[in-house]
Amino acid sequence: MRAVVQRVADARVTVDGRICGRIEEGLLVYLGVAAQDEERDLRYLADKVVNLRIFPDSKDKMNLSVLDTGGGVLVVSQFTLYGDARLGRRPSYTAAAEPEKARSFYENFAERIRGYGLQVETGRFAARMDVRYTNVGPVTILLDSSKLF
Repeated sequence: MRAVVQRVADARVTVDGRICGRIEEGLLVYLGVAAQDEERDLRYLADKVVNLRIFPDSKDKMNLSVLDTGGGVLVVSQFTLYGDARLGRRPSYTAAAEPEKARSFYENFAERIRGYGLQVETGRFAARMDVRYTNVGPVTILLDSSKLF
């Protein structure tokens, strides 16, 4: 699994002009699921996201996690995180999971984070979504459960 994690002052996702997920301060997480992902990948990435220390403490050092701050988490599915553009000009998405598996992992990822007591909002799986946010810092972290980066 892969995630792009952004520290945000606010974030919202809309489908057909209607807001389907919105948070104030917290994390915007774009989530991609690979064909070979297993439950351990989901556990690893969810635990990494909620414990990632990218919020400032009283000395303005990035020492606090979203668990520490009590912020929200907006999770948006994004299969394009597995786009391979090394050859040609049109990315290949063969490494991405099939929709049924991806939906299951996406929903379980959000549930796992809710299990920490955090407010979790989501986009709508497989929908054309518009995402608006204010990235604070800016802080953007790339995560991969296979630890490729």
